[in-house]
Amino acid sequence: MTDIAAGALSRAADGSGSRSSITLGQALRQAHLLASDVVSAVLGRLGVEGRHFVVLIALCSQGPMSQSALVETTGCDRSTMVRVVDELERAGLVIRAAGPHDRRVRIVAATEDGRAVFDQAHADAVPVVSAMVAHLRPTEVQQLMDLLMRFAFPGQVDDLPHATTRRSQ
Repeated sequence: MTDIAAGALSRAADGSGSRSSITLGQALRQAHLLASDVVSAVLGRLGVEGRHFVVLIALCSQGPMSQSALVETTGCDRSTMVRVVDELERAGLVIRAAGPHDRRVRIVAATEDGRAVFDQAHADAVPVVSAMVAHLRPTEVQQLMDLLMRFAFPGQVDDLPHATTRRSQ
């Protein structure tokens, strides 16, 4: 167990060199805020927000699925998902149709425009994310990605060096 995990230093300090057990959470929060600002700017230029893009990620990577499956996949609550899908549908980025086996089930799929926004967001993010981590060495960027993926998705990411893809669930 690391000193941080063991709580060897139990008091938080405001400085970047602090090694308190609370500092990990503070550092992750600060990293999230920095990354969110960068990604939000990219998405905003494409007319979508993070909550929309989470749905596009699920649909473009896993294919059409029910709204219930989107709730489970994204972690959004049901009422939020309905609003987000409504907004995406109005923007022409997704379509909703009755399920083939149960017409009460609504299947959501990304449209061609939705896939184009998904692809463009990834392309537009490359230079801004590269600038965000420009102060790190390339091996540190890869190590950061590896560690964050393993931290965020325990047991779902291979524990091999440079394994940044999630395992199927």
